[in-house]
Amino acid sequence: MSPNNRRPTHPGEVLLEEFLIPMSMTQVELAEKLGVSIQRINTIINGKRAVSAETAILLARAFKNSPHFWMNLQISCDLYDAQLRLNKAA
Repeated sequence: MSPNNRRPTHPGEVLLEEFLIPMSMTQVELAEKLGVSIQRINTIINGKRAVSAETAILLARAFKNSPHFWMNLQISCDLYDAQLRLNKAA
């Protein structure tokens, strides 16, 4: 993986663009549906927080998809960031 490659799309962006906006669902509505804080949803959407395994399960239940979908998005970002750090350190 070269650092010149584009960073994978953060799961928060996917959550917003592919789920919340098309469903006309607010962050507050999602937070209530999942039983989590609005801050948790907002920081994920803004790319400041990673999707945890627990959050992946909650999102999968809410959107009738797989927790692996959410975790794969997150791990792609994590691996890209780790590779960049290692390339800079080398």
